[in-house]
Amino acid sequence: MTTISPPLPVPARDRLVPPQPGSVLWGWLGPLIVTVFGGVLRFVNLGRPHEVMFDETYYAKEALSLLRFGVETKSVEKPDPALLAGGDGVFRTCARVAECGDYVVHPPLGKWMIALGEWMWGVNPFGWRFMAAVAGTLSVLILARTARRMTRSTLLGCLAGFLLAVDGMHMVMSRAALLDIFLSFWLVAAFACLVTDRDHMRARLAEWHARAIPGDFGPHLGWRPWRLLAGLALGAATATKWTGAFFIVGFLVLTLFWDAGARRSIGLRRPYRGSWRRDLPLAVAWMWVVPVVVYLVSYTGWFASERGWGRNWAQATDHGWAFFLFDSIRSLVSYQLQALSFHTGLASGHSYATEPWQWPLQYRPVLLHYSSPQGCGADSCSSAIYAAGTPILWFAGLAAMVAMLSWYTATRDWRAGAVLLGYATGWLPWFYYAIADDRTMYQFYALPMVPFMILALTLVAGLALGKREASPARRSRGAVAVGVFALLVLANFAWLQPILTGDTIPYDGWRARLLYSSWVPPQ
Repeated sequence: MTTISPPLPVPARDRLVPPQPGSVLWGWLGPLIVTVFGGVLRFVNLGRPHEVMFDETYYAKEALSLLRFGVETKSVEKPDPALLAGGDGVFRTCARVAECGDYVVHPPLGKWMIALGEWMWGVNPFGWRFMAAVAGTLSVLILARTARRMTRSTLLGCLAGFLLAVDGMHMVMSRAALLDIFLSFWLVAAFACLVTDRDHMRARLAEWHARAIPGDFGPHLGWRPWRLLAGLALGAATATKWTGAFFIVGFLVLTLFWDAGARRSIGLRRPYRGSWRRDLPLAVAWMWVVPVVVYLVSYTGWFASERGWGRNWAQATDHGWAFFLFDSIRSLVSYQLQALSFHTGLASGHSYATEPWQWPLQYRPVLLHYSSPQGCGADSCSSAIYAAGTPILWFAGLAAMVAMLSWYTATRDWRAGAVLLGYATGWLPWFYYAIADDRTMYQFYALPMVPFMILALTLVAGLALGKREASPARRSRGAVAVGVFALLVLANFAWLQPILTGDTIPYDGWRARLLYSSWVPPQ
């Protein structure tokens, strides 16, 4: 029988669930102001350049096909001119409808989100980039609020939102109809839900302990809606790109360790067994079963349409509803296995391909657009869009991750551990594919790492500022250091901005902004 210690004194309870100081109004207003700033960067001139950039040629037309047919359909050989003309004539006319299905290797949810923008604003660059800008802007707000909850500081929350707003790669990917910004958005949302669930769970444990209710392993903590929302978001991430599945595993482990740590903090002698018995069953349901359901639901259009590639609709309907259901799942599994084979075997060369160990150093960001227009006041002009991170931010972020490793080793601070796990989950799996499969990869695959890198920088900024009870001189020195760093990041972003948004500048100005010669790969 577990011995229940006396009710926690107020200071101890506050350590279990630290109060959120400061104004509730500013807790929202500050992050919203930073979000508006990030939104301006992402929405102004969103439709420029008026062209189909990089892999927009796949996702813009696949989104349009989902909008019109509910499933991806084969396009004509050169669909880009038709896309830019409004979408008519993009898709082939097939002798049989079942022959129109297009073999695609990414799940449909991210393309459905692109399609929503096309439905609202038309089939044009602004329309197919609109929802990417919405997702990128909302990510700023979610990260700011999450950092505020983690640090119990509105100032640090706003700093996190500001740093995400001025990261070049995050901004560029928020202005392009590619899938990675939607993956990152759903992962940030899932992490935010889990941090919120952690606070709610610890508050319930504190209340239970205060009542000194006897028990061997501690209480059941109810159905935990924030954890359910995290499962829905993780399912949405995986239904956008498969790499979301890595975070399903990582975040489930993380939240179960949080549960066990909370039970240990109230004096239970068997916290891990208590977490296993009380928390694990519902955690698996919410964070494994729910994502699978969300993933399957994202294929509703494929299930419902005879246009779906490999759908085998006619054979299924010939054998009644039971065989139809079995054959539908079997066909989808076969489709997913073929897509998996494509992903693991993707080793086609590309001039902008990089290895994952090169990503934190910004070795070679992808060039999404380049042209040589006139009108810059020089003999030769350039207009370029690089999916490049703000260098000072990324270099400092790498140092901050090292600091998180040291901090977690020394103190076991849950925040450092969470940031390390999120960053590693977004990065380390790619090492396997690089080494085992020699897979083609790009710098922007690192986008899910960015929010955790910024949270690490925010936590380091909190250490630099010092505790609230520190001397005014100590706090002032920390504030100056953090302020100088933020201004340097902003200045670096402003210098890089013309080659992030396709401004027309002199050719020499373009060359001067390239961090390394590797940004222009050998032809």
